[in-house]
Amino acid sequence: MVNIRHTLLIGATAETVFKAISTSEGVSAWWTPHSISTPVVGEITSFPFGNGYVKKMQIQALEPGSFLKWQCLEGDREWIGTTITFKLLNREDDDLLEANPEVTGQAEQNLSSSKTLLVFEHNDWKEYSPSFGECSYTWAQFLRSLRMLCETGVGRPWPLQHSLV
Repeated sequence: MVNIRHTLLIGATAETVFKAISTSEGVSAWWTPHSISTPVVGEITSFPFGNGYVKKMQIQALEPGSFLKWQCLEGDREWIGTTITFKLLNREDDDLLEANPEVTGQAEQNLSSSKTLLVFEHNDWKEYSPSFGECSYTWAQFLRSLRMLCETGVGRPWPLQHSLV
């Protein structure tokens, strides 16, 4: 199995980030409009992307303010059966950097007094494929949108995730 992993420092509280990844309003503002997500284990979430295409996920695990796990039930065939996790770490700068030195550059540029480290994983892909590569790139764009939403109140959800303006 192959996995996608992105680590992102967000200038907001873990509670703010968690609301953005777990509620309909939040996910609609950074991933895809008209999302339906109720933060309850076992619930089926729905993420429409136009032309009748919908990704559906089941919430597998939920720890408010710190962890969310989805399992893909419907969508692109390569996604079905994969899992997506959002792990949120909220620590003082020195502790955060000691445990996660890979985000030193992000920390130097993030002047916010509140910082949450997001460890994002999209796991259990069967193989490296063109879809895997495109998905990794596009997840990075959407995670940037999530950071923008949490820090400024405005994200860049589908279909604007790749747009420069």
